Parts: sequence; C-alpha cells; structure tokens
Amino acid sequence: MHRRNYFITAAAALWALCLANSMNASLVDNFELLDQRGYAHELYYLSDASAVVLMAHASSCQEANHAAGVLANLAETYGSKGVEVRLLNSNLDDDRATIRAAMDAEENGLAVLIDDTQLIGESLEFWRAGEAIVIDPGTWRTVYRGDIDGVAATLDAMLGGNPIPAHIELQESCKVSFPEQELQSTHSSISYTDTIAPLLIEKCLACHRPGGIGPWVMSDHNMVLGFSLMMREVLRTQRMPPWHADPHHGRFKNDRSLSIEEKQTLVHWIEAGAPRGEGVDPLANFVHDWPEWDLGTPDVVIDIPAQMVPASGVVDYQYPTVTNPLDHDVWVRAADILPGDRAALHHVITTFRPPGQGSGRSRFGGRGSGGLGGYVPGSTGSVYPANTGRLLPARSTIRLQMHYTPYGRETTDRSQLGIYLHEEEPLHRLGGRTLINFRFRIPPHTKAHTAKAEHVFKNDVLVYSLLPHSHYRGKASNFVAFYPNGEEEILLSVPNYDFNWQSTYRLETPKILPAGTRLVHSTTWDNSSQNPANPDPNKEVRWGQQSWAEMLFGSVTYRTLTEAEKDSVAAD
Repeated sequence: MHRRNYFITAAAALWALCLANSMNASLVDNFELLDQRGYAHELYYLSDASAVVLMAHASSCQEANHAAGVLANLAETYGSKGVEVRLLNSNLDDDRATIRAAMDAEENGLAVLIDDTQLIGESLEFWRAGEAIVIDPGTWRTVYRGDIDGVAATLDAMLGGNPIPAHIELQESCKVSFPEQELQSTHSSISYTDTIAPLLIEKCLACHRPGGIGPWVMSDHNMVLGFSLMMREVLRTQRMPPWHADPHHGRFKNDRSLSIEEKQTLVHWIEAGAPRGEGVDPLANFVHDWPEWDLGTPDVVIDIPAQMVPASGVVDYQYPTVTNPLDHDVWVRAADILPGDRAALHHVITTFRPPGQGSGRSRFGGRGSGGLGGYVPGSTGSVYPANTGRLLPARSTIRLQMHYTPYGRETTDRSQLGIYLHEEEPLHRLGGRTLINFRFRIPPHTKAHTAKAEHVFKNDVLVYSLLPHSHYRGKASNFVAFYPNGEEEILLSVPNYDFNWQSTYRLETPKILPAGTRLVHSTTWDNSSQNPANPDPNKEVRWGQQSWAEMLFGSVTYRTLTEAEKDSVAAD
C-alpha cells in the first residue's frame, strides 16, 4: 500500500473511533445556545456545578409545561446546592417570542435554550417534550434519563454520594418532530463535491487558506476530514464562523454566520463520516489570486515605523506617528492596514490631526480630528458608506495605537497603512463617536458584572456601524436606542463576546436616530474562574489599556442628516 494511502486509511479509522466515542449516547458534547431572553449558555461553562438538569420543552405541550413548573421548583430547592437547571426547546413550531410568552404566562423564570438547528436535541435524543436528563459535570455523562419525577431522587443520590436509583420511564407526552433525524440514512449521500466543498470555499476559505489567519488550511478533503470533529465542536459551540451578533436584533452587511440549513448540512455530513464521495475535489483544485490588499491596491501606501516585538513578556501599547505624504487635502473613501506579522499584531487604531495640532497622544478613545479605521484579526479594511468620506488635510499627522502579543519568537512588525481616495468631494462627511465608561469596578469572582455608557444625540443622525470593545473578561455587549417618543430598540446584541474577534457590525440598512435619542452601550464581564481567558479572577478589575485590565468602549459610525433629510424624517 502506498504510504500516503496507508496514512489516509489509518487517519480515517482513527476518525471513526473518535466519532463513535464523541457520539456515545451517555456522553454529552459541549454546545452553546441562546435562551428566550437572548442570553448565551454554554454547557461546559457549568463545570463547577454539582449536577446539570436538562429537559426537553415545547410551548404547546401541556405535559411539558407542567413538568417545567416542577423543574422550576427543583431549581429553587437545589440551586443552593450547586445544581444548574435548563430547558431545551427543539420544537420547530416555537420561536423566541412564543417561548418567552409561554414561560411568562406560567411565571416560570427558567432559561429555555432555543435549539433552532435541532442539532443538540438530535444528539441528546430528546424525542418527547418533558423528558429530562441529569448530567454529571465531572464526566459529562448522563446519569439519569426519563420522567421528571425521578430527577429529585437522582440529585439526592449524587449529592449524597449514593448509588443512582432506577430511572423512571417517561409517561405519555408530546412528540417533538425531527425531520432531519428521519433522513439520517441519507446524510452519507450529502455530496462533498457539490455541497460541502463549495460551502467551505464560500464561508471559510478566506481565513483557512495559505497566508490566512486560520490555524489550518482547508487544502483538500483529507485535511477537512482530519479536522472534521473540531469543526463539529466549534459549530455546536458557536465559535465558528466568527460572528457573534444575535440574529434577532438587526441585519448586517458583513454577516459571516451560517444559515440554519448550512449548519445542519455540515454537521450531518460530519456525523455521517465526512465521506469523500465521487467527483473532483473542489478544495484541492481551487485557484484564487488572493490580493495582497483586501480592498485592492491603495491610492496611498504609508509605511508604519517598524516595531520590535520580543518573544515573551508584555509589550506596552506603541504609538508611532506618520505624516500624510500628500501636499493637498483629500477625501478618504476607505482605509486598510496590511499587517507585517499577523501572529504578533493584535489590533491597530488610527487617528489623525491637521498640521500644527501635534501628534496628540491622548487617552485611548480621546477625540482627535478623526480616524481612518484600523485592524483587528479577521477584518477586511474599512470601506466607508456610499457617498461619504473623511477629509484628510495635507501633511496631517496620523497616529496609530498598536497592540502586540508576543508568541514565542522575537519578530519585527513592518505594517503598512493603505488609503483609498475619492476623486471628488462626497455628498456627506462621515463622523463617529465613542461611548466610554472609565469608572467601572469589576468585583473578583463575579460571573456577570455590567456597566454602561451613553450619549444623547443633539441632531438627527444616520448610524452605519457599531463596534463593542472589551478585553479578556468581556462576556456580552449591546447597543440600545431610547427614542424621544418613549420607544426603545436593541440595535445590536452580542451575547457571546469574544476578545479574539472584534468585529465591526455594519448595518444592512442604516438606522435613523432622531435628535434627542439616547444611545446606551452596555458591557458585561465575567471575572470568575469559569472564564478560561480570565488572567486573574482574584483581582478587582478597572479600566486599563492592557488586555488583563478591562474596557467599556463602544464605537458608533454615523453622519448628521441634512436639513432636507430632517424634513423627510419628520414627515415619516
């Protein structure tokens, strides 16, 4: 046997063994879902619990609603003993609104995790609403499955270190329909050539390519097969694709998420063994001339002074300045940063000041004359909205805030700033502001601590994009508009903030905020030991620029509406 074929065969056999172990009926794999109020819940985050109880839920099922009431009482009784209780709703006839209405009507405060892809309910085999399982967080295996009436005895046995009593079979209850489960035998026929590879090319290859920021390259089917279990895990836990906006609030131009159907197709193909099937390998044959600059060749390229990054330790924020080389004022339509060393460069923020005002090294978030955008991992440059631009005066001083994270090897970063120009003055000047709170204090060992910043707009404005920013303890964030007429609207909710992916959320349809609108930006931090990224859960945390400190920083990009536009808004 050819050595390559031997290793492929061996890898496939090992993969099959790993898949069989991961899908053992008693082992509960990790997952993350949003509940009826938009909060994120990750199963393995509950590793400090003494037990975890999950029950299948359906709003229209009387038996399940009764069982949910019993479970709420159990949560109250056993909560002080470290027991965590959740409901799981995979019912296709339910949505967030119906679930919330049903739970509010029952005055039941339990979190209902909404399994809109049905992937979690399938893996748990929650075929009937009202069925409950009890999970041991020490092993993540089920120790009980059956009727709600057997849960209390199981918890007592677990807490007392006694043998688990016999399971009580679920009484007659409502069946939950899982259409894809009924088609399970066809999942092995999902075409890698026609369905899976094109999906990966469209949604994943921009990062998982040679020279991309992905940790591995989707070069062919064999590589995907080797990483398929990891792909299944990060899809179930919402870590990939890197998009963290709650889909119930707003639509965004740069949405990187997968649809429900795309998630189902990819996971079902993996669970069927990630078969190669017939046909060519589109990944192996994919040819694309990835540009050096994501937005094409800039009109102006400015070399940023080289920055030395040590192999280890802490690197203070660097603040190099460069001078706009142009001798005339220009209108900027886009800007981009080309990183010299992507592994070391964490982010770049730019500001600029006209000649004579100095470099203005101010506090982070301090207001200068404007900014040109910046860089964070996964970003593709800052393209300004149509008919807008920023005026960059001749010989302006451009100041860059550069954050580096050493990665075990001394390196020199030689990044560049690319500027793209309008040929003539655009219709509108683009503006922006930051909502900042410097005064928060996050207590130690706190799983959820929230603070806010706000701004009241004096003029009618048109909002184009929103950016929440915090550090390693960042857990969730949102922007809420409180309108002068008393109404309120969530413009953006990020229930599972990830410091590694600091996305700017560009509204699909710009949002008009009339004069007098109060925009509130909230951030929630997790300063507990359950946060795996937490540098030190024993410390009280305040504002600071380094990543082990914290920030409450929300950026809003907008423009002021013209008088004619104001009249149009008033007429509406």
